[in-house]
Amino acid sequence: MSQWSGESLNRHKLLPQPVDLVIILHSVTSSCTEDMQCEHLVREIRKAHLHVGFDDIGYSFLIGGNGKIYEGAGWNFVGAHTKGHNAKALGIAFIGDYRTIKPTPAALQALQDLLSCSVEEKHLKEDYKLVGHRQLRATESPGATLQAIIEMWPHWLADVKYLN
Repeated sequence: MSQWSGESLNRHKLLPQPVDLVIILHSVTSSCTEDMQCEHLVREIRKAHLHVGFDDIGYSFLIGGNGKIYEGAGWNFVGAHTKGHNAKALGIAFIGDYRTIKPTPAALQALQDLLSCSVEEKHLKEDYKLVGHRQLRATESPGATLQAIIEMWPHWLADVKYLN
């Protein structure tokens, strides 16, 4: 985080490892494709999350249209992204609004790379489940277009009623 904000984290509660759930969200902000633009948006998201009383950025990670991954709560700390699921899931947000547009190919590849790395590093179980935020809460997130994309991926879970 210090690479994009220069500030230390305000997190204390550890996320039990490995988790078996990944929740995909979108930030409903402008999108970005340039490093400085993405870093600016991540700083603005942090300010907004602090303003509503979160300890820090609520998402575990954010992904920019530039294909870069920005750490929020990261692998090790509980975030504030999906009430009732924060203490048992990674919440990964795409920077932008994906109700009608697709994320960039670079952003989608960054998510695939992050998921693979998470499994390799034992932060995420090999048989993890992937869901859209809208499957767990009354929201449009991660947007209809992004939701349709993740529904084609092998770890996507259609029926969330069996999640603990």
